[in-house]
Amino acid sequence: MVLNDLLEIKERERKARKGTVLRCCVAAGCLSANSQAVKDGLDKAVKEKGLEGQVEVRGVGCMGLCCQGPLVQEDPAETLYVKVNPEDAPAIVDALGKNPAPGLPTTDPHAPFFKKQMPVVLENCGRIDPERIESYIAEDGYLALHDVILEMTPKEVVENVVKSGLRGRGGAGYPTGLKWATVAKTVGERKFVICNADEGDPGAFMDRSVLESDPHRVLEGMAVAAYAVGASQGYIYVRAEYPLAISRLQAAIRQAKQYGLLGGGIFESPFNFNVEIRIGAGAFVCGEETALMSSVEGKRGSPRPRPPFPAESGLWGNPTLINNVETYANVPVIIRKGAEWFSAIGTEKSKGTKVFALAGKIRNTGLIEVPMGVPLREIVEEMGGGVPDGSEVKAVQTGGPSGGCIPAAALDIPVDYESLAKVGSIMGSGGMIVMDEDTNMVDVARFFMEFCMDESCGKCVPCRTGTVQMHQLLDKIIQKRGAAEDLERLEELCDVVKNTSLCGLGQTAPNPVLSTLRFFRHEYLELLKQRETGAQPPA
Repeated sequence: MVLNDLLEIKERERKARKGTVLRCCVAAGCLSANSQAVKDGLDKAVKEKGLEGQVEVRGVGCMGLCCQGPLVQEDPAETLYVKVNPEDAPAIVDALGKNPAPGLPTTDPHAPFFKKQMPVVLENCGRIDPERIESYIAEDGYLALHDVILEMTPKEVVENVVKSGLRGRGGAGYPTGLKWATVAKTVGERKFVICNADEGDPGAFMDRSVLESDPHRVLEGMAVAAYAVGASQGYIYVRAEYPLAISRLQAAIRQAKQYGLLGGGIFESPFNFNVEIRIGAGAFVCGEETALMSSVEGKRGSPRPRPPFPAESGLWGNPTLINNVETYANVPVIIRKGAEWFSAIGTEKSKGTKVFALAGKIRNTGLIEVPMGVPLREIVEEMGGGVPDGSEVKAVQTGGPSGGCIPAAALDIPVDYESLAKVGSIMGSGGMIVMDEDTNMVDVARFFMEFCMDESCGKCVPCRTGTVQMHQLLDKIIQKRGAAEDLERLEELCDVVKNTSLCGLGQTAPNPVLSTLRFFRHEYLELLKQRETGAQPPA
């Protein structure tokens, strides 16, 4: 494979495109609503009407508005059909090039949910066929990898990532370029690159959607990273609950090898890079990088003390670079469009865009991508459409079990790393759960504590026993058996677990409790009061 081969595939793919394209979402969310039958129905209708030479029915990845699936969009007319049934297929084909098919529900593709997005990571999602490498190449796929290998030194690649200001999209936002630079300068017999796709936060499906919709983008980002740090072997650690993502990754790796874009002598250079998939059993703690590495090594997935950090002594004691799916997916566009272009998006300290999974008590649930610094209110009320049934937003939970609950009074904060930290939450991987007025915030804290308690690996005492004790106290308070001293004990436990646990699971487990105590303390006090008076809570 050389540059001319890439350009030839790109040109051939574009010339083969037909005048009309029906894009049908075949990502996991829509597939669960029978979208494969919809696509099959569209294929059949096109064939029966003799339109094979004029109309392409393309299975694509996530189109974002998951609550309205299955989704089908007609291009270039831009008609977006929602909640499509297989029996609707003939009517959709009959109406091609005309007005939308009568009687079928549609939505405005220029509504705030779509218009206010800035697709960078998701630029190909819902547009390309994730099971065909040619579809990715037609959208400038693997050009970044070509330019990196043949026109840049590893040091220049690292410098570009540093200049871009990209921060890790899987947790606390550690500077990606700094991590790459550390691995690059560390001497080791072998070096490894790992993609952390062990997305375990309740309500989160960002990484899964990217892997299902644009797997080659992640492979290309990993290959660029491997070239920059001097690695020749990569691993994608993905949980077994993502069978579609695993299947499409396997196909993508196979296709990339066939084209010479993975393996030995990539672009006829001395650079070699292979990628293998490691399937995790679904332990939340394996999202922590040292536990993940233990699992890849075939050991029990439990955290290791740090230092040494993975960048110095990681997989089998070798220097190892670990980033998550979204972080790697940003890399190709940074190379193609430049570090300055990327750093101009977002805020001073939080550059670029962020992908969020909107869920909970909100009209428009689904996948969105917005520039860093967008007000939380704009995401929830404009893009998300607010809370249904005339209710009001009570809180927004970000960052999963490691995050916090942001009250409605703080909805005007910009969504960036620093602002979220100020209100006791984190960006995390991008889960965003909206809660309405009927939500019991003490119960929310108990739910997340139960999750952390169940998912604790048990290696360190503070997390193993502290989360159990906190859950017991929360349960006691909710059952109106708590006393004032229980609230004091709960806060003391939060402090101990946060400051003495071995890894990020325990260190951040108290966050939902601390944030609800900070902003919704009156709900705790009301439950304690009901215990004292013997009163029952209002219906």
